[in-house]
Amino acid sequence: MKEKIVMAAENYDRIDGRNAYKSEIKRLTLGSPVLEENKNMQIAAQIWRQNIDGDLEMTVELPVHQVFDLMIFLSRVLLHFREAYRLPLLYDPKKPDIERIGIQGGVMPVRVCTENPNINEDIKIFSQALNDLGEISGERLRVLTRILEEMEYF
Repeated sequence: MKEKIVMAAENYDRIDGRNAYKSEIKRLTLGSPVLEENKNMQIAAQIWRQNIDGDLEMTVELPVHQVFDLMIFLSRVLLHFREAYRLPLLYDPKKPDIERIGIQGGVMPVRVCTENPNINEDIKIFSQALNDLGEISGERLRVLTRILEEMEYF
């Protein structure tokens, strides 16, 4: 194993949203990959699945800053869809940009993907799927809020 695992969340398959108790994802870890070309320490989040032989194998690894970026992106999307019902198409085709979020001296633009030829249909399906996840995502957002408050970010 090349990864240097420092923290682990075992038995993730028991709480994996709608896949709870039947998920292939068995653990989440935080650690640092061994980088041959770059000896700098990084922190990465890893997702581990159980293979056919019953062994755990890492299937996804993201640098922690990308995990935060995904949470920022997802949170902004959730905020948009909280009020999107007021718009006939769930977005304004003349202004598909939702927000430009300043990060690290640049911006992360959050926008509706109008390049999708089926966007008007797909966005309705997406919105309904977000709505259907309300209880699952709401619980996780409350936990995240509590932890951020404990860390005094609020």
